[in-house]
Order: sequence, then structure tokens, then C-alpha cells
Amino acid sequence: MSAREQASNDDATDFGFERVALGEKQGRVDDVFRSVAKRYDLMNDLMSAGLHRAWKAQLIAMLRPPQARAFRHLDVAGGTGDIAFRSLQAGGPETQVTVLDINESMLRVGAERAGRRYAGRIDFVAGNAEALPLPDAAFDAYTIAFGIRNVPRIDAALREARRVLRPGGRFLCLEFSKVDLPILDRIYDAYSFHVIPRIGARVAGDAESYRYLVESIRKFPSPGAFAGMIEAAGFRHVTHRLLSGGIVAIHSGWKVS
Repeated sequence: MSAREQASNDDATDFGFERVALGEKQGRVDDVFRSVAKRYDLMNDLMSAGLHRAWKAQLIAMLRPPQARAFRHLDVAGGTGDIAFRSLQAGGPETQVTVLDINESMLRVGAERAGRRYAGRIDFVAGNAEALPLPDAAFDAYTIAFGIRNVPRIDAALREARRVLRPGGRFLCLEFSKVDLPILDRIYDAYSFHVIPRIGARVAGDAESYRYLVESIRKFPSPGAFAGMIEAAGFRHVTHRLLSGGIVAIHSGWKVS
């Protein structure tokens, strides 16, 4: 490979099964989520047959927001507020959540859903996971659910996650993974590529966005490879837990110092 070809490859990334310029991906991802924002949570229920609720409950069980002390939680790519609301319900009155998302359409949906229920305990911030507009060592926990695979520079986002966590803070990522059960893997592939885009077309009026989301799952690193990326960003005690036959995984890491 020539130096020019190598440079071109280094400046490219995956957008589903398509290779695109690194600087192009974020805009295309924004278009996807702008299109599906209003039906995003409904589509999660339909696509997963409600399983996403159990996966998110497991994430919150691992997060364990405390009842009796202050707890600052940053939820990235969480625009509609689903993880944030669960954290606030599980934690005590001093639990506070910042929801950060690059897509303002998603944030508007979350703010509308929140209403005045959690006044003073939740805020919605527009920002990029690769360059968080937040101070160092400000949060006790960082979560990202079904969002990390849409970030163009995942390594940069992981470094930013560590930067904004306090020493002793925890990183938790819920993301689709690799199905590891024979037969289930074939059923899952058939459902993903043939059924989900049709549901997207009918419910959200957008088959292409859901085709991208399915393809992006297949291009995401294996659990072991992603664990290596988390460690490379400076986290310690990195683990992952497979759920539902490997359909999803929860990745965990700690900022030791």
C-alpha cells in the first residue's frame, strides 16, 4: 500500500457497510437520528420485542446510583432520556444526570419527556462525545447506551470519558455485540436485515436509517477488541458481560487515578 493510499485509509471510517471520509460520518449519523428521533423509543420496543428495557435495567443495576449521597451521572448519546430517567428513579434525591447528545432533535424529545418531573436534577446538553464541553473530573459515572458505534473516533470518545470522570468513577457502555449461539445467530441475521428495515419503513417512515443501524452493529468491534480499546484509553479493571446470547454486551471500566 502506498503512503497516499494509507493516508486515505486512515481518513476513512465505516458508515454501516459503506466506507466514507472520516469527516463525513458525523453529518450522516446526525441525519439518521434527526429522521428517527420522534419514533426512536417506540422503535426500540418494536425491534427488540421490549428486551431493551431489561438490558437497560441491567445497566442501571450495575451503575447503582446511591440513595444517600450526591452522585453525578453523565449519559452520552442519551438524547431521549431513557437511561437518565432510570438513573434518577433508582438514585436518591442528590442524584443528578447530565444528558449529552450531538443531535438536538433527540435532545428535544428527551426534554419534552422529562417535563418538570426532575426539575433541578437533569439537564440536556448539546455536545460531541469526542470533545465533551464539560470540565475534568466532574462525574461519578459515564454511561453510553447504543451510541458508541455511531461515534466516528471511538478512541477519542473513550479518552474523553476518562477525562470527565473523577478518580474512582465508572464507565459503562451498553452496546450490540456478536451473537454467539448457533442457530440464534442465523435467526438474528435474518431478522435484522429483512425485518427491522421494514418495521422502520412502516413505523418511522425510514427504512434506510434502520438498515444503517443494523449494518453498524455488524461493523462494531468484537467484545474482546472493544475491551482492548477501553483499556488503551486508560481504564482499569475492564470487563464485559454478554446478555441475551450475545445480542448485546455491557462493558465496564474504572478510572483508578
